[in-house]
Amino acid sequence: MEPAYGSRSLSPQMERHVGIEIELGGLDERQVAKLAADMLGGQPEDQGDQHYIVKATRLGDIEVYLDTAFRKENAGMLRKLGLDAARLVVPVEIVTEPIPPEQIRLLDELCARARADGATGTRDGLLLGFGVHLNVATTGDKLDDILPTLQTFALLEDLIRKQDPIDPSRRMLPFVDPYPRKLVDDLADQRFSAVSDLISCYLSHNTTRNRALDMLPIFADIDPDLVESHVGGEKLSPRPAYHFRLPDCGIDDPDWSLQREWARWERLERIAGHAACLADLRRSWGEHRSDWTTLRPRWAKTSAEVLDKHGLQGPFL
Repeated sequence: MEPAYGSRSLSPQMERHVGIEIELGGLDERQVAKLAADMLGGQPEDQGDQHYIVKATRLGDIEVYLDTAFRKENAGMLRKLGLDAARLVVPVEIVTEPIPPEQIRLLDELCARARADGATGTRDGLLLGFGVHLNVATTGDKLDDILPTLQTFALLEDLIRKQDPIDPSRRMLPFVDPYPRKLVDDLADQRFSAVSDLISCYLSHNTTRNRALDMLPIFADIDPDLVESHVGGEKLSPRPAYHFRLPDCGIDDPDWSLQREWARWERLERIAGHAACLADLRRSWGEHRSDWTTLRPRWAKTSAEVLDKHGLQGPFL
């Protein structure tokens, strides 16, 4: 389940919203739903199959559920055994409606309370690849609304991963794999005349949602037939929002916060809005790829130098 975004696009003048998904362990879905109601108001409603909706909170409706296919199985001892086993490695997920960024602090307060009650995050075990997903509303569905942000992320992904490394348990899993280098080549080098050209380029290199920045929901929202022809049976969940899947869930770390993760995204968009810097990154990427060695750590260093040159230095932390 992912946040629902009513209209297909937002004008730049409209307030940006972000839907947030938090994966955690240590508490069951009933406990988390009750905590959400205690902290944010509203009433938990049991939907069955380990799924709750906390209605009419200060953040709108919030869904809480065990994120596993086991919960959809028929009742019986096999199902119970499956659920008990799944709880060791499968997260409970909290999903909000799209909210204004200033309300993220309320979710941080909920996370602090959950931490005090025993919630665990990514670092609690080798198999617990729990993450946080930010579903950031686009400013529109035209090429100029989308391309700079996608280019900037693709060109800075190595630097972001170096400065704030994801947990080893998530690196072992395929859900946040880096973009293929050939995709970055085309994003940096090609001149796109329409958003359909960009979508075709992306799909020619990537048809999976398992990327740190998953663009398939946006592209399926803009041109569902084109995306469907490439992706087939993949669950797409079309919506006008960047699906940023990179952050770990550090809910059991007192120094971690969702507001910090949002600040990372905001910094990415500020860089995307700096045309000279983005042009320099694209040029530097071409030079980097023409060298004999094109190792990711070397490009992370080069891209940081480009940001410094344009006064955009600072960590993605």
